[in-house]
Amino acid sequence: MSEPAAWTTGRLKFFRRPFHEYRLTDRVALSQTPLFVTTILTAFLMWAFFPGTMDNPLFVAFLVSQLGIMALCYVVPWDRLPYTSFLVIPLLDFVSIAVGKEGGQESLTGLSLLAVFPVIWLCASGYYPKASLWLSFLGPLAIIWVPLILRGDISGPSLAKSLLVPVMMLGIGVSVSVLTLSMMRQQRILEEKDDQLQASLRGTRRQEALLNSVLETVHLGVLAVDADGHDILMNRKQRANHELATPTDIEDPNESQLLVFAADRTTPVPVEDRPVRRAVLGETFTDYLVWLGAGKKQRAITTSARAMKDPDGKFAGSVIVFSDVTDLVDALAAKDDFVSSVSHEFRTPLTSILGYVELLLEDDPGDDQLEPLSIIKRNSERLLTLVSDLLASRNGQLIVTPHSVDVAELVRASVSAAMPKADASHVALIAETPANLEAHVDGPRISQVLDNLVSNAIKYSPDGGNVVVSLEHDGGNLACRVSDTGMGMNADDQAQVFAKFFRTSNVRRTAIPGVGLGLPISKAIVEAHGGTIQVESKPGQGTTFTFRVPV
Repeated sequence: MSEPAAWTTGRLKFFRRPFHEYRLTDRVALSQTPLFVTTILTAFLMWAFFPGTMDNPLFVAFLVSQLGIMALCYVVPWDRLPYTSFLVIPLLDFVSIAVGKEGGQESLTGLSLLAVFPVIWLCASGYYPKASLWLSFLGPLAIIWVPLILRGDISGPSLAKSLLVPVMMLGIGVSVSVLTLSMMRQQRILEEKDDQLQASLRGTRRQEALLNSVLETVHLGVLAVDADGHDILMNRKQRANHELATPTDIEDPNESQLLVFAADRTTPVPVEDRPVRRAVLGETFTDYLVWLGAGKKQRAITTSARAMKDPDGKFAGSVIVFSDVTDLVDALAAKDDFVSSVSHEFRTPLTSILGYVELLLEDDPGDDQLEPLSIIKRNSERLLTLVSDLLASRNGQLIVTPHSVDVAELVRASVSAAMPKADASHVALIAETPANLEAHVDGPRISQVLDNLVSNAIKYSPDGGNVVVSLEHDGGNLACRVSDTGMGMNADDQAQVFAKFFRTSNVRRTAIPGVGLGLPISKAIVEAHGGTIQVESKPGQGTTFTFRVPV
């Protein structure tokens, strides 16, 4: 850009700035500029059409005074003086215009109208509004009357006919004052709103910085997407997850190209079932397990999503949280392998023990040996059943062999067998069954479920109470309920009661014995029959287990 063009651009930028952003000296000079430019044009007219006026000392004094006043605008350090001291400039303008009017009125009429410039300046400043209005009338009036008085022309008509200009100036002053005061009020309101917006903006920035710090600190991947599936937020951990799922040969993969696998760690999850795609479709889910990456770096990730709604309740996007649970999955797998290994190791010696015990029992042992051997056999069989159940629960299934059974008789037998334990615990054990209820089920397995539920009901009623075992025909199912008035469970414990090795907080505190396998095995048996099992409980008010199986 050439130097003149650069200078012109700089000047344009200067004049485009809001007036209040200029330094005080520039504002004073800009306020005086309209009168100064008009003075130059007036001088040009006089020189062109009335050259004689240029010799009039008063007119020359007017031109010189205007030049001097303009110089004062720049020379005086206004920012070091009291702020409103610059208002002396329009007062000096009144004097200068009065001198110019007397020096040039014979050639060019209406010079007194130049007083409109200092009037506008005074009234537009916003300072001393009442004094400015008085001066907007008295200043132009003095410009006209003082010369008349000095010449002795003080007649009523001569003074009255010159009132139009001061009155007009007063009207202009009033209009400018009203507009200025209105603008100043609006400016104050805008400044207050601007302060509020700035404060809100600072608060928002602090909140944003805090949110970013939290998101970058937590050891969870967080991803936010809009309604169209575009990423709007991704923290450090999620960027690492995304990099883990990125194929080595694709720099910027789309969702379908990411390495996302199902629970078997090898089957790619279909695009429509992937966490981000489900979230974009507005789904809400919790702890959806996938595997990211491939090879030794592959990680197990649980994902949860919650939809975001706009003020109108419409879907606006989703937030998806990714949690690395690889260590937990590996620990669970190691636990299952350990249980399986130990169970297999137990089966061989237990089978051998049972075999030798049966051989001893077949040899007609004496009365002193019969009871101990029977106890050894009974407990070995019980332990072998537990080991078998451990293996079955480890494999996720139990084998049942249904046949026609009178379930009512099974209930009565289970209650009768548990009666001594109930009496010892001061528990009233009651069976409510029909005379008979035939069903096609695995009798020993259903008896195992009944024994577990009845045993638990007694065991978890340490202060005595009532246990009721009821059986009824419910449509195409048999429904069996085991209710107690014992310690009960809270909602969190009820949600996990069928988990393997789980024991409630109350049970752990009271040191009631158990390994946490009875209910999971009972659930597996019921489900192997195609049935369901449910629990209802309240802390301190007892528990009811209900299982239903098809007749």
